[in-house]
Amino acid sequence: MASTFCQNLCLLSLFVLFSVSSAKPISHWKDQSPSSSQAKLQAEKLIRGLNLFPKDAINAGDNAPAVETSKIVEKQFRFPVLGEPGPSIQEFGHHAGYYKLPHAVSARMFYLFFESRNSKKDPVVIWLTGGPGCSSELALFYENGPFHLTKNLSLVWNDYGWDKASNILFVDQPTGTGFSYTSDENDLRHNETGVSNDLYDFLQEFFKHHPEYVENDFYITGESYAGHYIPAFAVRVHQGNKAKEGIHVNLKGFAIGNGLTDPEIQYQAYPDYALNTSIITQSDYVDIKKLVPSCVQAIKRCGSKGGDACVDSFDTCNTLFDQILSIAGNINYYDIRKECEGELCYDFSAVETFLNQKTVRDALGVGNIDFVSCSTEVYDAMITDWMRNLEVGIPALLEDGIKVLIYAGEYDLICNWLGNSNWVHAMKWSGQKEFGAAPTVSFMVDGVEAGQLKSHGPLAFLKVHNAGHMVPMDQPKASLQMLQNWMQGKLASSKTAERLAPQ
Repeated sequence: MASTFCQNLCLLSLFVLFSVSSAKPISHWKDQSPSSSQAKLQAEKLIRGLNLFPKDAINAGDNAPAVETSKIVEKQFRFPVLGEPGPSIQEFGHHAGYYKLPHAVSARMFYLFFESRNSKKDPVVIWLTGGPGCSSELALFYENGPFHLTKNLSLVWNDYGWDKASNILFVDQPTGTGFSYTSDENDLRHNETGVSNDLYDFLQEFFKHHPEYVENDFYITGESYAGHYIPAFAVRVHQGNKAKEGIHVNLKGFAIGNGLTDPEIQYQAYPDYALNTSIITQSDYVDIKKLVPSCVQAIKRCGSKGGDACVDSFDTCNTLFDQILSIAGNINYYDIRKECEGELCYDFSAVETFLNQKTVRDALGVGNIDFVSCSTEVYDAMITDWMRNLEVGIPALLEDGIKVLIYAGEYDLICNWLGNSNWVHAMKWSGQKEFGAAPTVSFMVDGVEAGQLKSHGPLAFLKVHNAGHMVPMDQPKASLQMLQNWMQGKLASSKTAERLAPQ
């Protein structure tokens, strides 16, 4: 039986309530409004433009048209604009599409692509939401996409969307996540080999469809369980480049936010983080620490035996987290400054309401098909992957000059900064000693310390102040500056970082 930890990380990897303050409204519509007929027309126009479930050569099932080769079916769309939107929306290329996965029976991968608001020459960035099984539309509307979705279904410009510095892809993966789908259970993935191969195949086809971006720098980003996806995907891309498979992808680096990457090290940090933040007492700490050895041994058995041993480690280790929650009470494990409100600690109903309105489904022609923010089927399929160590592939990437940024909001419990810092420091590579000895510097935004940074060569670790599990939501300006500076090789420059005095 899944533990509280796993249920919550799956269902709310990246889905949160967003409250806007100074954004500019660009559209507003819903089923019940003073002008319901106008709202319905706007909804139908929007969804026909999005074409989330196009009928041409992508529908799964017995009546699906035959598709001889894997290909992308993509359409450009534009959200309806009411009032003065500020920048001319016509200048921004927004695309939605499906890709038929070649190594699958009937799987289609859904994605959204937003051209940079700055320049088409900006890097191409792909964002992967965690879970496993949570849709990247969650990050799009609540974190770092061009728009934010409010509780009353208004769309507002995100002044700190990552499309201001990149051409950004949001992908629903693995198969069965968000709007990605299949009619055959054999298409569900169970490990990072299958996940990374599907992503690599998609990326190759995307660049064939958009050759104008082939020479752009390419970065992989994501959050939470993407701490598993991202290293595996980066390794696959790098291997493909070395073997000269298809199109050369100009991979420059990857960034993981509050990720789960090395469970053996990260789970051991739970009691320490909880004690340091006064979530538990010293007496609680002593009791919970007694659970650590059995967790470590269970993870080692998972690494050597796989299969059922990984399911056992999943259950054994999550007693650590559940024990802490039983003591902490009504705490928000994604942001310990807050109380948990509702079953999942955040209200994420707006996006499902937005995408599941009858007008939306009718315009899509999908009948009773619903958008589901997080898929329990995908989560269950990936259960044996949870306790795998994905740090193992990173050292070789560092040695080849691939940049790695690990960042974490300081108030997240579930994938806390301490556990992430511990595995980064323990990672064996040629620069390990120098990284450990490197000074900690202040990451500055508008003259104020927004975080603490340690870096050496291609590796950087950033602890972000006043943020929980979802840094782009809690600190949008800092997260955008982090991305820009990191991609430009200026994260530790004198303009944005100041050396801290020894503690």
